[in-house]
Amino acid sequence: MPSAVTLIRSDRLSSAAQYAYAATVPANARLIFLAGSCPLNADGTTAGIGDYKAQAEKSVENMLLALNAAGAGIGDVVSTRVLVASARRADLVTAWEVVRAAFGDHDVPSTLMGVTVLGYDHQLVEIEAVAAVMDPA
Repeated sequence: MPSAVTLIRSDRLSSAAQYAYAATVPANARLIFLAGSCPLNADGTTAGIGDYKAQAEKSVENMLLALNAAGAGIGDVVSTRVLVASARRADLVTAWEVVRAAFGDHDVPSTLMGVTVLGYDHQLVEIEAVAAVMDPA
């Protein structure tokens, strides 16, 4: 099924960004709003304590599970917000590289933010996402 998402780029904006600057979906698309995907194991424990890369990987894994449960895939994501509990740019980049690699050629508009603290004990990474799908008629 073709994607409902159209990524928008502009040659008038910086080419330094590793993502499209905007995305659109048609009016008849079904939007899917995901809760922040956290680095939690099935038993509720935090994965990869102290490890930004491992927590980003687990957060991506959980995001993919949530997308699948909603009838979507990574190519249906319209935008993301990646939250990293750190004031160090290197930690943000570590998490970002994992998320960016997971999306491959589907370089959705994204925001990367350093935050003070996240909701679970030892949590360092969280990924928010919005997706859109065209349901079969």
